[in-house]
Amino acid sequence: MHVVSDVHGNSRDLAAAGDGADALVCLGDLVLFLDYADHSRGIFPDLFGVANADALVELRTARRFDEARELGRRLWGELDRSGASREAVIESAVRRQYADLFAAFPTPTYATYGNVDMPRLWPEYAGPGTTVLDGQRVEIGGRVFGFVGGGLATPMKTPYEIGDEEYAAKVEALGEVDVLCTHIPPDVPELCYDTVARRFERGSAALLHAIRTTRPRYSLFGHVHQPLARRARIGSTECVNVGHFNATGTPYVLEW
Repeated sequence: MHVVSDVHGNSRDLAAAGDGADALVCLGDLVLFLDYADHSRGIFPDLFGVANADALVELRTARRFDEARELGRRLWGELDRSGASREAVIESAVRRQYADLFAAFPTPTYATYGNVDMPRLWPEYAGPGTTVLDGQRVEIGGRVFGFVGGGLATPMKTPYEIGDEEYAAKVEALGEVDVLCTHIPPDVPELCYDTVARRFERGSAALLHAIRTTRPRYSLFGHVHQPLARRARIGSTECVNVGHFNATGTPYVLEW
């Protein structure tokens, strides 16, 4: 089993991510809105230029979120005054990325949403070889995999953020699984801290509780691109950040 997360537009490497595996698991964040390593890549710089992307990253990294939102409001306001619909422009860009990315998925692929994804569009692009799961279980190779997509509410206000109670309900609906597959990590500080962005990303307390009480063999996730720790053991559960696939182009390998 090969596992990827945080693809962020890397369709080239995604096309080979399943090579040699019985199946591919994708833990979300297919869309590339803004590449923090290369500010010239993504929907934001395509619309507003690299200089504005530089400014936005600098403000967000400094946690000056109010100023970052004000910059966004000004830029989107200028676009709105040009006669373009903000929602239509974003959706068109996302659709172009989804067309390439879903076409790159091998058969079979099991996928869930990331916080920057747009779930309502996925049924249009997921082919018969791709199974989309969110708050659901599936048996693969004799093991039960549970999937929970999306992220929790943050000042970033990314497209697929949900409330803590709704997220916890999806986790609870899984019951006992062998492999817990999510986009965000459990709420463990060393798994949530991004050493480059210099901030804690939101992890889930409900996930941490499920790991402690149901004891899956593995908890697999992404979301934090440069974590302080990529692995941690909670009881008998091996918790693994499968990596920032956009940057590495290399899947995590799970064998049994």
